[in-house]
Amino acid sequence: MTGTRPTNYLSLNGGPPKEIDGEIVDEALACISLNGEEIGNFMCSPQELDLLALGFLANEGIISGIDDVHHIHLARNGLCADVWLHDTTVSKPEKSIITAGCGAGITFDDLSERHEPLDVDPEFSVTQSQLAGLMRQMHLGATLYQRSRGIHTAALATPEKIILQVEDIGRHNCIDKLRGLALKEGVETQGKILLSSGRISSEMANKARTLGTPIVLSRTSPTSLSVGLAESWNITLVGYLRQDRMRVYSHADRIISNHQVGVEGNRQ
Repeated sequence: MTGTRPTNYLSLNGGPPKEIDGEIVDEALACISLNGEEIGNFMCSPQELDLLALGFLANEGIISGIDDVHHIHLARNGLCADVWLHDTTVSKPEKSIITAGCGAGITFDDLSERHEPLDVDPEFSVTQSQLAGLMRQMHLGATLYQRSRGIHTAALATPEKIILQVEDIGRHNCIDKLRGLALKEGVETQGKILLSSGRISSEMANKARTLGTPIVLSRTSPTSLSVGLAESWNITLVGYLRQDRMRVYSHADRIISNHQVGVEGNRQ
């Protein structure tokens, strides 16, 4: 599965109507099974389903790492991932999960009581310019978006560069895929920066806390609940990050503004 399908559309762009051959992002209903029992259905981009399954199980606390997994079997049609654990007695969640492409899924606990505040190095900080540079890197690395639009992306980064990046029609799915890729590649998510092209909801904030990322960046808005959770979980939440403009909604002390950099430069 390539993630896109051929399409053709009529372009109305101020001149004569134009027939265009292009690509459109693919969407499918896929399922995840645990030890042979189906636990959830996802409207998602039907590629890298193994990463989606791994990340979802890790973000929901069903597995603690890749060593818990015996093997993953992908159905021939690519639309079901069956994850087998070494411990076949692990029970499936009491509630099944149905996650739409951009809708909120069902989590198993009350979010406000699920986590302690994140333990973050008090010296950890990034500049406004570094964050803007990371968002530009993510945009340029979003290959399916460049081809077809209509798809979200998420990335894990240090202040200097993007480390991992994934794409999916669902912003929640992206975070799960990112966690799955990190598990597969042996990359530690704690202490990194999480970038998303989509709105930051309470569920997105919960996934960020599970990853242990002290800074979360989005091109769009957070919700009121996600801001409250970020504040209580010691996460810096940045929204509307476009070019070098941004809004910092919580724990702004980790962000060194361009103005601060300029003042320090003048002092030197």
